[in-house]
Amino acid sequence: MNPATSAPAYGLWSLVILNSLVFIIFAFSFTKPKTKRDWRSFGAFSAFVVALFTEMYGFPLTIYLLSGWLAGRYPGVDWSSHDAGHLLEMLFGWKANPHFGPFHLLSFVFIGGGFWLLAAAWKVLYAAQRTHTLATAGPYAHIRHPQYLGFVLIMLGFLVQWPTILTLAMFPVLVYMYVRLARREEREVGVEFGEAYARYAARVPAFFPRRSPWRAAT
Repeated sequence: MNPATSAPAYGLWSLVILNSLVFIIFAFSFTKPKTKRDWRSFGAFSAFVVALFTEMYGFPLTIYLLSGWLAGRYPGVDWSSHDAGHLLEMLFGWKANPHFGPFHLLSFVFIGGGFWLLAAAWKVLYAAQRTHTLATAGPYAHIRHPQYLGFVLIMLGFLVQWPTILTLAMFPVLVYMYVRLARREEREVGVEFGEAYARYAARVPAFFPRRSPWRAAT
């Protein structure tokens, strides 16, 4: 479908609610927040998702605010169409269906990777919590905070797919919040596991995975 001729597709508030619930419930099933810190990180992610889908299907605030500049710079694009919300494809001159554009496909890699990381990390963390041991297997063998990284990857994927002024402003704030939550979590886990966690933290990076997995026996 040509973005210059596609029909307007906003004001679809039922889709805003449906899509928001799908992704929020999906994320909830992987994280199952229990503590205040868990709920805080999950709530921030939920707010990001609602803001995203509000602009994707409800009201395109970003396109409205930038309409003058966009119309003057890209006169061949129908900025009232839904496809035009894929701003990166539009700005870089992608002529085919934006759902098959490079940025849209890249977003699936980030979003899928983020949800995979959440699911894989939750299994390990849940097992460790039940046995009161330190989580060091699976994703935790490569990175100390895979769940927080998973949330960041999902939000980054949505930004690449459908960038908006609001979510662009929220993203660095949320990343900073996740880093602070991770540091606080490290202090608490360090108190609980002492030298064992100190050895683990000295070998495993916080947010950028190491290639070879860390093993407790080493």
